[in-house]
Amino acid sequence: MTNRQIQRETNDSDGAVATAEFASSLQGLLAVSRAVRSGADVGSVLDTIARAVSETLGFQTVVLNVYRPEWDDFYVETVYGSTLVRKALLGQIYDWDSWKPLLHPRFLRAGAYFIPNDAFDWSKDKGTRFVPAGEPIVEGPEGWHPNDELFVRLERSDGQILGVMSFGEPLDGLRPDDEQLALAVTLASHAALALEMAQERERLERHQTGLEQLLRVSSQLPQTMTTEAILNSVCEAVQEALGFDKVLIELRDKDSELLRPAAAAGWDENDEARTAVLELALISRLFEPRFEIAGCYLVPRDEAESRVGRSQVVYESVRNGRGPAAWNHHWLVVPLYDTDGTVRGVLWADEPQNRLLPTENVLQALRIFANHAMEALAVATQLAETRFLADHDPLTRLLNRRALLRELQEASERSEDRALSLVFLDLDNFKQINDLHGHVIGDRVLEKFGSLLEELVRSEDWAFRVGGDEFALLLGQAGEHDARDVVARIIDAIESNIDPLVRTLKASFGIATSNCRQEPEELLRIADEAMYQAKRSGTRIEVAA
Repeated sequence: MTNRQIQRETNDSDGAVATAEFASSLQGLLAVSRAVRSGADVGSVLDTIARAVSETLGFQTVVLNVYRPEWDDFYVETVYGSTLVRKALLGQIYDWDSWKPLLHPRFLRAGAYFIPNDAFDWSKDKGTRFVPAGEPIVEGPEGWHPNDELFVRLERSDGQILGVMSFGEPLDGLRPDDEQLALAVTLASHAALALEMAQERERLERHQTGLEQLLRVSSQLPQTMTTEAILNSVCEAVQEALGFDKVLIELRDKDSELLRPAAAAGWDENDEARTAVLELALISRLFEPRFEIAGCYLVPRDEAESRVGRSQVVYESVRNGRGPAAWNHHWLVVPLYDTDGTVRGVLWADEPQNRLLPTENVLQALRIFANHAMEALAVATQLAETRFLADHDPLTRLLNRRALLRELQEASERSEDRALSLVFLDLDNFKQINDLHGHVIGDRVLEKFGSLLEELVRSEDWAFRVGGDEFALLLGQAGEHDARDVVARIIDAIESNIDPLVRTLKASFGIATSNCRQEPEELLRIADEAMYQAKRSGTRIEVAA
């Protein structure tokens, strides 16, 4: 009778033993499944896997080396076994070069890699090992030697590597036969599926967090509808929900192709990226179909720099990894499209916390954030314009009659006795210009005249358009002399204007001074009458008595 038969013979029949082993393996699989269904984190699932495999296969030591795509290496995440083995192996890191000789086809048996003590020169091994002290429990070729190694690959459902499971110190002291190896491979495949599910659940939870963050931002936007608040909320949401330490939004200047920072998250105030001005024409060279994923553009650094030039390089990543799936100084840029399809700006995301290239799900979420930013920005712009037009003339952008009445009312309600002057003016010959050249040209002349008024009034004064070709100036702390000086500057600016049509304008001015105690409508009436008196008399300027 062989040592193996002596060690493993029981009073039960072979069928009973097989049934017991199957029940044991089934219990192990159920324990792993329960851990996954319970929503346990990856670390807890790994602990459950290691314990279940140990109890099922009868190995005192089970080690899970988890593949880290961000570094293209293997990290000892879980060690089930003695304090000595845990201390020796937990947290160790192995690169592919240390695994390749061990996962060689010559060691492959029944889907597992078994390396007998005398089959490999361990002096050439590059990784940290733990070899239990003492002699083999069972003598002979069937006995497990402390220097033996047993490994099983853990693979994703798509065949990609997830990790490597290693086994040591069998309780029965025997090397595994093919049936045990097959059982180990079966358990490992289920363990790999559980690990993949746990990792995928964490990714989905992060994605769900991103969507919840997007909804949270959406609910807050109506309360903070300024452009700055909207864009800062989006930057913070991308940072928190999608795991990018640095997020920056740049918007295009209204009258140029320059991109300027508009909002950021994760940057210090003095970081160059917060103040750098980029050129949209150069940055647009990154928007090539071969770099596009879910509406975002992920470009390798060398490729990006060769396209845009060093002048556009204002930051280089520091949270980089190794290997084909790792982030390595990549550029991730998302165009921000206006309602007409033109590029209004760009969103930059950098420093992924997991050091990995973002998955398509992450990029889809990033695109959603970018779209949401622009939609909210459009709403905010429309709302701001609506609010603006409540007090402003849509053509000249000057304050309107409503705003003039409000300012006069507030002035009359102040307790201090402050002098102010109200100037009414009418463009006497604007109707002729409008009739002769058409409304489009007429509107342009009014726009230029409105700009002229804004430039000439003092910083504490206001300019208003109160009717078709009627305007007003509210001059704070100004008497008659100050008002005449302002009017004289306006007349000179009209007569010397580079626009020939503006130069032909003729205006009549009425000036009313007040001690702020008159009712707004009364002061308006006085200024208006003075202006019409100037028009009738041809004096151009009339001061109310």
